Amino acid sequence: MEDDYIQEDDGEIFIEQDDVYAEVPDDDNPPMDEDDEATDEVGNLPTDGDEIKDNSLQHFSEHKGSVFAVSCHPTEPLAASGGEDDLGYLWDITDGEVIVKLTGHTDSVSSTAFSSDGELIATGGMDGKVRIWRRVGKENYRTWEFLTELQGPDEVMWLRWHPKGSILLAGSNDTTVWLWQLPSGNTMQVFAGHTGPVQCGEFTPDGKRIVTACADGTLMYWDPRSSNPIFKLTPQDPRFELDGITSLAINPSSTLAVVGGTTGSVRVVSLSKGEVVGALRGHAEGESVEAVQFIDFAGTSGGHGIVMTGGTDGKACIWDVSTMRLRATLKHQDAVTTVLAHPAPKSHLVVTASADKTLKTWDIRTGTLVKEHTGHLEPVLSASLGLQGSVVVSAGDDHVCLVFTTEVDEEQT
Repeated sequence: MEDDYIQEDDGEIFIEQDDVYAEVPDDDNPPMDEDDEATDEVGNLPTDGDEIKDNSLQHFSEHKGSVFAVSCHPTEPLAASGGEDDLGYLWDITDGEVIVKLTGHTDSVSSTAFSSDGELIATGGMDGKVRIWRRVGKENYRTWEFLTELQGPDEVMWLRWHPKGSILLAGSNDTTVWLWQLPSGNTMQVFAGHTGPVQCGEFTPDGKRIVTACADGTLMYWDPRSSNPIFKLTPQDPRFELDGITSLAINPSSTLAVVGGTTGSVRVVSLSKGEVVGALRGHAEGESVEAVQFIDFAGTSGGHGIVMTGGTDGKACIWDVSTMRLRATLKHQDAVTTVLAHPAPKSHLVVTASADKTLKTWDIRTGTLVKEHTGHLEPVLSASLGLQGSVVVSAGDDHVCLVFTTEVDEEQT
Protein backbone atom coordinates (compact mmCIF):
# COMPACT_ATOMS: atom_id res chain seq x y z
CA MET A 1 0.00 0.00 0.00
CA GLU A 2 1.12 3.53 -0.69
CA ASP A 3 0.89 4.45 2.99
CA ASP A 4 3.84 2.15 3.52
CA TYR A 5 6.15 3.96 1.11
CA ILE A 6 7.89 5.75 3.97
CA GLN A 7 9.24 2.36 5.03
CA GLU A 8 12.37 1.37 3.13
CA ASP A 9 13.08 -2.20 2.03
CA ASP A 10 15.93 -2.54 4.53
CA GLY A 11 13.59 -1.65 7.38
CA GLU A 12 15.06 1.81 7.98
CA ILE A 13 12.78 4.79 8.24
CA PHE A 14 13.77 7.32 5.59
CA ILE A 15 12.41 10.28 7.54
CA GLU A 16 14.41 10.36 10.74
CA GLN A 17 12.97 11.47 14.06
CA ASP A 18 15.59 14.20 14.39
CA ASP A 19 14.18 15.81 11.28
CA VAL A 20 10.63 16.09 12.56
CA TYR A 21 9.49 19.63 13.21
CA ALA A 22 7.40 20.51 16.23
CA GLU A 23 4.04 19.27 15.08
CA VAL A 24 0.91 21.38 14.99
CA PRO A 25 -1.94 19.05 15.99
CA ASP A 26 -4.41 18.87 13.14
CA ASP A 27 -7.21 17.22 15.10
CA ASP A 28 -9.09 20.50 15.12
CA ASN A 29 -8.50 21.07 11.45
CA PRO A 30 -9.33 17.85 9.62
CA PRO A 31 -8.89 17.65 5.85
CA MET A 32 -11.83 19.26 4.11
CA ASP A 33 -14.16 17.01 2.20
CA GLU A 34 -16.48 17.98 -0.60
CA ASP A 35 -19.31 18.82 1.80
CA ASP A 36 -17.15 21.44 3.46
CA GLU A 37 -16.64 23.38 0.24
CA ALA A 38 -20.15 24.70 0.17
CA THR A 39 -19.90 25.99 3.74
CA ASP A 40 -16.50 27.64 3.46
CA GLU A 41 -17.01 31.20 4.60
CA VAL A 42 -13.57 32.65 3.91
CA GLY A 43 -13.18 34.89 0.92
CA ASN A 44 -16.60 34.57 -0.69
CA LEU A 45 -16.58 36.28 -4.04
CA PRO A 46 -18.92 39.16 -4.72
CA THR A 47 -21.83 38.44 -7.01
CA ASP A 48 -21.89 39.93 -10.48
CA GLY A 49 -23.93 42.83 -9.17
CA ASP A 50 -21.32 43.75 -6.55
CA GLU A 51 -18.33 45.93 -7.24
CA ILE A 52 -15.02 44.18 -6.58
CA LYS A 53 -13.04 46.10 -3.99
CA ASP A 54 -9.59 47.03 -5.27
CA ASN A 55 -7.09 47.09 -2.39
CA SER A 56 -4.00 47.10 -4.59
CA LEU A 57 -1.25 49.71 -4.26
CA GLN A 58 -0.46 49.98 -7.96
CA HIS A 59 -1.74 48.93 -11.39
CA PHE A 60 0.34 48.10 -14.44
CA SER A 61 -1.89 48.09 -17.53
CA GLU A 62 0.47 48.33 -20.53
CA HIS A 63 -0.24 44.78 -21.71
CA LYS A 64 -2.85 44.41 -24.46
CA GLY A 65 -3.80 40.84 -23.60
CA SER A 66 -3.69 38.29 -20.81
CA VAL A 67 -0.57 38.52 -18.62
CA PHE A 68 0.84 35.01 -18.27
CA ALA A 69 3.96 35.63 -16.20
CA VAL A 70 5.40 38.03 -13.66
CA SER A 71 8.58 37.92 -11.58
CA CYS A 72 10.00 40.37 -9.07
CA HIS A 73 13.61 41.52 -8.86
CA PRO A 74 15.54 39.93 -5.95
CA THR A 75 16.18 43.27 -4.21
CA GLU A 76 14.84 46.24 -6.21
CA PRO A 77 11.25 47.50 -6.65
CA LEU A 78 11.06 46.09 -10.18
CA ALA A 79 8.93 43.47 -11.89
CA ALA A 80 9.17 41.76 -15.29
CA SER A 81 5.90 40.69 -16.88
CA GLY A 82 5.08 38.82 -20.08
CA GLY A 83 1.88 38.35 -21.97
CA GLU A 84 -0.37 37.35 -24.80
CA ASP A 85 0.57 40.53 -26.69
CA ASP A 86 4.05 39.03 -27.48
CA LEU A 87 5.65 41.61 -25.18
CA GLY A 88 7.50 41.71 -21.91
CA TYR A 89 7.91 44.77 -19.72
CA LEU A 90 10.33 45.70 -16.99
CA TRP A 91 8.53 48.17 -14.76
CA ASP A 92 8.70 49.99 -11.44
CA ILE A 93 6.28 48.49 -8.92
CA THR A 94 6.08 51.74 -6.93
CA ASP A 95 4.59 53.87 -9.73
CA GLY A 96 3.96 51.56 -12.71
CA GLU A 97 6.56 53.30 -14.89
CA VAL A 98 7.92 51.29 -17.81
CA ILE A 99 11.70 50.91 -17.49
CA VAL A 100 12.22 48.73 -20.59
CA LYS A 101 9.87 47.28 -23.19
CA LEU A 102 11.12 43.72 -23.71
CA THR A 103 10.51 43.22 -27.42
CA GLY A 104 11.52 40.67 -30.05
CA HIS A 105 9.07 37.81 -29.48
CA THR A 106 6.67 36.76 -32.24
CA ASP A 107 4.27 34.85 -29.97
CA SER A 108 3.08 35.05 -26.37
CA VAL A 109 5.69 35.64 -23.67
CA SER A 110 5.00 32.74 -21.31
CA SER A 111 7.73 33.24 -18.71
CA THR A 112 10.02 35.88 -17.24
CA ALA A 113 12.86 35.45 -14.74
CA PHE A 114 15.59 37.48 -13.04
CA SER A 115 18.99 35.94 -12.41
CA SER A 116 19.85 35.37 -8.75
CA ASP A 117 22.06 38.48 -8.63
CA GLY A 118 19.42 40.61 -10.38
CA GLU A 119 21.76 41.60 -13.21
CA LEU A 120 19.98 39.70 -16.01
CA ILE A 121 16.37 39.27 -17.16
CA ALA A 122 15.19 36.38 -19.33
CA THR A 123 11.94 36.16 -21.27
CA GLY A 124 10.69 32.92 -22.79
CA GLY A 125 8.06 32.68 -25.49
CA MET A 126 5.74 30.32 -27.29
CA ASP A 127 7.86 31.22 -30.34
CA GLY A 128 10.71 29.16 -28.86
CA LYS A 129 12.89 32.21 -28.24
CA VAL A 130 14.64 33.04 -24.98
CA ARG A 131 15.76 36.66 -24.89
CA ILE A 132 18.19 38.10 -22.34
CA TRP A 133 18.63 41.68 -21.11
CA ARG A 134 21.29 42.93 -18.70
CA ARG A 135 21.70 45.92 -16.45
CA VAL A 136 24.00 48.69 -17.65
CA GLY A 137 26.38 50.23 -15.12
CA LYS A 138 26.29 49.96 -11.34
CA GLU A 139 24.57 53.22 -10.35
CA ASN A 140 20.97 52.06 -10.47
CA TYR A 141 18.59 49.63 -12.12
CA ARG A 142 16.99 52.05 -14.60
CA THR A 143 19.16 51.27 -17.65
CA TRP A 144 19.15 47.86 -19.33
CA GLU A 145 20.39 46.61 -22.69
CA PHE A 146 19.51 43.65 -24.89
CA LEU A 147 22.23 41.01 -24.57
CA THR A 148 21.40 37.97 -26.71
CA GLU A 149 18.74 35.65 -28.06
CA LEU A 150 18.90 31.94 -27.31
CA GLN A 151 17.23 29.44 -29.60
CA GLY A 152 16.64 25.72 -29.56
CA PRO A 153 13.30 24.86 -27.93
CA ASP A 154 10.08 24.70 -29.94
CA GLU A 155 7.95 26.43 -27.31
CA VAL A 156 9.31 27.63 -23.96
CA MET A 157 7.18 26.40 -21.06
CA TRP A 158 9.29 27.69 -18.12
CA LEU A 159 12.61 29.31 -17.24
CA ARG A 160 14.81 28.88 -14.16
CA TRP A 161 18.11 30.57 -13.33
CA HIS A 162 20.78 28.74 -11.40
CA PRO A 163 20.56 29.71 -7.69
CA LYS A 164 24.15 30.96 -7.66
CA GLY A 165 25.30 31.67 -11.22
CA SER A 166 24.46 33.00 -14.68
CA ILE A 167 23.19 29.67 -16.02
CA LEU A 168 19.68 29.40 -17.45
CA LEU A 169 17.45 26.33 -17.72
CA ALA A 170 14.38 26.10 -20.01
CA GLY A 171 11.77 23.41 -20.54
CA SER A 172 10.03 22.93 -23.87
CA ASN A 173 6.85 21.37 -25.20
CA ASP A 174 9.03 19.35 -27.63
CA THR A 175 10.27 17.03 -24.79
CA THR A 176 13.69 18.74 -24.46
CA VAL A 177 15.32 20.77 -21.70
CA TRP A 178 18.01 23.35 -22.52
CA LEU A 179 20.86 24.71 -20.41
CA TRP A 180 22.77 27.85 -21.39
CA GLN A 181 25.76 29.75 -20.03
CA LEU A 182 25.44 33.53 -19.88
CA PRO A 183 26.55 36.07 -20.92
CA SER A 184 28.11 34.06 -23.77
CA GLY A 185 24.83 32.35 -24.67
CA ASN A 186 26.62 29.05 -25.27
CA THR A 187 24.53 25.88 -25.01
CA MET A 188 25.90 23.82 -22.13
CA GLN A 189 23.55 20.85 -22.43
CA VAL A 190 20.40 19.61 -24.12
CA PHE A 191 18.61 17.05 -21.97
CA ALA A 192 16.56 14.52 -23.92
CA GLY A 193 14.59 11.55 -22.71
CA HIS A 194 11.17 12.90 -21.83
CA THR A 195 8.28 11.71 -23.99
CA GLY A 196 5.89 14.61 -23.44
CA PRO A 197 5.96 18.39 -22.95
CA VAL A 198 8.35 19.20 -20.08
CA GLN A 199 5.89 21.06 -17.87
CA CYS A 200 8.11 21.74 -14.87
CA GLY A 201 11.72 21.73 -13.78
CA GLU A 202 14.01 23.10 -11.08
CA PHE A 203 17.61 23.35 -10.05
CA THR A 204 18.19 21.81 -6.65
CA PRO A 205 18.74 24.63 -4.11
CA ASP A 206 22.40 23.62 -3.75
CA GLY A 207 22.78 24.18 -7.51
CA LYS A 208 24.32 20.77 -8.16
CA ARG A 209 21.45 18.89 -9.82
CA ILE A 210 18.34 19.40 -11.97
CA VAL A 211 14.90 17.79 -11.70
CA THR A 212 12.49 17.83 -14.66
CA ALA A 213 9.06 16.30 -15.22
CA CYS A 214 6.74 15.94 -18.18
CA ALA A 215 3.10 15.59 -19.22
CA ASP A 216 3.59 11.85 -19.80
CA GLY A 217 4.29 11.34 -16.11
CA THR A 218 8.07 10.89 -16.15
CA LEU A 219 10.45 12.53 -13.66
CA MET A 220 14.18 12.76 -14.43
CA TYR A 221 17.11 13.69 -12.17
CA TRP A 222 20.18 15.12 -13.88
CA ASP A 223 23.78 16.08 -13.29
CA PRO A 224 24.12 19.26 -15.41
CA ARG A 225 27.45 17.99 -16.77
CA SER A 226 25.89 14.85 -18.31
CA SER A 227 23.24 14.29 -20.93
CA ASN A 228 22.24 11.01 -19.24
CA PRO A 229 19.95 11.13 -16.21
CA ILE A 230 21.09 9.89 -12.80
CA PHE A 231 17.66 8.25 -12.49
CA LYS A 232 14.18 8.49 -13.85
CA LEU A 233 10.77 7.51 -12.54
CA THR A 234 8.01 6.56 -14.96
CA PRO A 235 4.34 5.53 -14.76
CA GLN A 236 5.54 1.94 -15.13
CA ASP A 237 6.35 2.19 -11.41
CA PRO A 238 2.85 1.77 -9.90
CA ARG A 239 3.83 3.93 -6.93
CA PHE A 240 4.58 6.83 -9.30
CA GLU A 241 1.36 6.72 -11.36
CA LEU A 242 0.47 10.43 -11.58
CA ASP A 243 -0.83 10.58 -15.14
CA GLY A 244 0.72 13.89 -16.27
CA ILE A 245 3.03 15.79 -13.94
CA THR A 246 2.07 19.44 -13.61
CA SER A 247 4.20 20.81 -10.76
CA LEU A 248 7.25 20.10 -8.63
CA ALA A 249 9.36 21.55 -5.83
CA ILE A 250 12.60 20.55 -4.09
CA ASN A 251 13.26 20.89 -0.37
CA PRO A 252 15.91 23.35 0.90
CA SER A 253 18.42 20.58 1.61
CA SER A 254 18.11 19.21 -1.97
CA THR A 255 17.20 15.69 -0.80
CA LEU A 256 13.47 15.45 -1.63
CA ALA A 257 11.22 16.40 -4.52
CA VAL A 258 7.45 16.74 -4.24
CA VAL A 259 5.55 16.37 -7.52
CA GLY A 260 1.89 16.97 -8.33
CA GLY A 261 -0.13 15.46 -11.14
CA THR A 262 -3.27 15.93 -13.21
CA THR A 263 -5.25 13.41 -11.15
CA GLY A 264 -4.84 15.19 -7.81
CA SER A 265 -2.04 12.87 -6.75
CA VAL A 266 1.08 14.11 -4.94
CA ARG A 267 4.23 12.03 -4.49
CA VAL A 268 7.34 12.55 -2.38
CA VAL A 269 10.55 11.34 -4.06
CA SER A 270 13.92 10.73 -2.42
CA LEU A 271 16.54 12.25 -4.71
CA SER A 272 19.32 10.27 -3.04
CA LYS A 273 17.58 6.92 -3.48
CA GLY A 274 15.65 7.61 -6.67
CA GLU A 275 12.37 6.23 -5.37
CA VAL A 276 8.97 7.22 -4.05
CA VAL A 277 8.91 7.57 -0.26
CA GLY A 278 5.44 8.97 0.28
CA ALA A 279 2.02 9.83 -1.12
CA LEU A 280 0.12 12.92 0.03
CA ARG A 281 -3.66 12.68 -0.26
CA GLY A 282 -5.79 15.77 0.17
CA HIS A 283 -6.74 17.09 -3.26
CA ALA A 284 -9.92 15.99 -5.00
CA GLU A 285 -9.45 13.06 -7.34
CA GLY A 286 -9.22 14.13 -10.96
CA GLU A 287 -8.27 17.74 -10.06
CA SER A 288 -4.83 18.88 -11.21
CA VAL A 289 -2.17 19.94 -8.70
CA GLU A 290 -0.99 23.17 -10.31
CA ALA A 291 1.58 24.43 -7.81
CA VAL A 292 4.00 23.04 -5.21
CA GLN A 293 6.16 25.10 -2.86
CA PHE A 294 8.42 24.15 0.04
CA ILE A 295 8.20 26.43 3.05
CA ASP A 296 11.39 27.03 5.00
CA PHE A 297 9.37 27.11 8.20
CA ALA A 298 11.11 28.59 11.27
CA GLY A 299 13.70 30.00 8.88
CA THR A 300 15.91 26.92 8.92
CA SER A 301 16.95 24.76 6.01
CA GLY A 302 17.37 21.65 8.11
CA GLY A 303 14.95 18.75 8.10
CA HIS A 304 12.43 17.90 5.44
CA GLY A 305 10.02 20.64 6.35
CA ILE A 306 6.67 21.85 5.20
CA VAL A 307 5.30 21.82 1.67
CA MET A 308 2.25 23.52 0.17
CA THR A 309 0.30 22.21 -2.84
CA GLY A 310 -2.36 24.11 -4.80
CA GLY A 311 -4.96 22.48 -7.04
CA THR A 312 -7.78 23.12 -9.46
CA ASP A 313 -10.10 21.97 -6.66
CA GLY A 314 -9.50 25.35 -5.00
CA LYS A 315 -7.52 23.83 -2.14
CA ALA A 316 -4.08 24.80 -0.91
CA CYS A 317 -2.90 21.95 1.30
CA ILE A 318 -0.14 22.38 3.91
CA TRP A 319 1.80 19.19 4.59
CA ASP A 320 4.41 18.13 7.12
CA VAL A 321 6.70 16.08 4.90
CA SER A 322 8.47 14.50 7.89
CA THR A 323 5.27 12.77 8.97
CA MET A 324 3.40 12.88 5.62
CA ARG A 325 0.51 14.47 7.52
CA LEU A 326 -1.89 17.17 6.34
CA ARG A 327 -1.60 20.18 8.66
CA ALA A 328 -4.21 22.50 7.15
CA THR A 329 -6.40 23.04 4.11
CA LEU A 330 -6.77 26.60 2.81
CA LYS A 331 -9.61 27.41 0.43
CA HIS A 332 -10.26 29.46 -2.68
CA GLN A 333 -13.46 29.47 -4.71
CA ASP A 334 -11.69 28.34 -7.89
CA ALA A 335 -8.38 26.82 -9.01
CA VAL A 336 -5.22 27.76 -7.11
CA THR A 337 -2.71 28.88 -9.76
CA THR A 338 0.29 29.93 -7.66
CA VAL A 339 1.63 29.31 -4.16
CA LEU A 340 4.40 31.49 -2.71
CA ALA A 341 6.46 31.16 0.47
CA HIS A 342 7.69 34.23 2.36
CA PRO A 343 11.39 34.43 3.18
CA ALA A 344 12.59 34.50 6.79
CA PRO A 345 11.84 36.03 9.24
CA LYS A 346 8.20 35.75 8.10
CA SER A 347 8.38 32.21 6.78
CA HIS A 348 5.08 31.45 8.53
CA LEU A 349 3.31 33.52 5.85
CA VAL A 350 2.29 32.15 2.46
CA VAL A 351 0.45 33.68 -0.48
CA THR A 352 -1.94 31.86 -2.80
CA ALA A 353 -3.29 33.16 -6.12
CA SER A 354 -6.42 31.85 -7.78
CA ALA A 355 -8.68 31.77 -10.78
CA ASP A 356 -11.31 33.19 -8.38
CA LYS A 357 -9.67 36.60 -9.10
CA THR A 358 -8.12 36.93 -5.64
CA LEU A 359 -4.84 36.40 -3.84
CA LYS A 360 -4.70 35.56 -0.15
CA THR A 361 -2.00 35.82 2.50
CA TRP A 362 -2.21 33.13 5.18
CA ASP A 363 -0.52 32.31 8.48
CA ILE A 364 0.27 28.60 8.24
CA ARG A 365 0.85 28.29 11.99
CA THR A 366 -2.88 28.62 12.51
CA GLY A 367 -4.28 28.22 8.98
CA THR A 368 -5.93 31.64 9.28
CA LEU A 369 -6.44 34.20 6.52
CA VAL A 370 -4.30 37.27 7.18
CA LYS A 371 -5.30 39.35 4.18
CA GLU A 372 -7.31 39.03 0.99
CA HIS A 373 -5.99 40.85 -2.09
CA THR A 374 -8.69 41.92 -4.52
CA GLY A 375 -8.90 44.06 -7.63
CA HIS A 376 -8.55 41.64 -10.54
CA LEU A 377 -11.61 41.22 -12.75
CA GLU A 378 -10.46 37.90 -14.21
CA PRO A 379 -8.39 34.91 -13.02
CA VAL A 380 -4.94 35.52 -11.52
CA LEU A 381 -2.52 33.55 -13.71
CA SER A 382 0.79 34.22 -11.95
CA ALA A 383 2.27 36.01 -8.95
CA SER A 384 5.64 36.81 -7.41
CA LEU A 385 6.84 38.15 -4.06
CA GLY A 386 9.04 41.24 -4.05
CA LEU A 387 10.98 43.40 -1.60
CA GLN A 388 11.66 40.55 0.83
CA GLY A 389 8.04 39.43 0.70
CA SER A 390 6.52 42.76 1.73
CA VAL A 391 4.64 42.97 -1.59
CA VAL A 392 3.10 40.51 -4.01
CA VAL A 393 2.77 41.33 -7.71
CA SER A 394 0.07 39.50 -9.64
CA ALA A 395 -0.57 38.90 -13.34
CA GLY A 396 -4.14 38.58 -14.59
CA ASP A 397 -6.26 37.33 -17.42
CA ASP A 398 -7.71 40.88 -17.33
CA HIS A 399 -4.55 42.28 -19.00
CA VAL A 400 -3.22 43.96 -15.83
CA CYS A 401 -0.65 43.41 -13.12
CA LEU A 402 -1.46 44.55 -9.60
CA VAL A 403 0.83 45.25 -6.65
CA PHE A 404 -0.39 44.47 -3.12
CA THR A 405 1.19 44.78 0.28
CA THR A 406 1.31 41.53 2.23
CA GLU A 407 1.84 43.39 5.50
CA VAL A 408 -1.00 43.17 7.98
CA ASP A 409 -3.09 46.34 8.10
CA GLU A 410 -2.81 48.17 11.39
CA GLU A 411 -6.48 47.74 12.11
CA GLN A 412 -6.00 43.96 11.85
CA THR A 413 -3.21 43.79 14.39
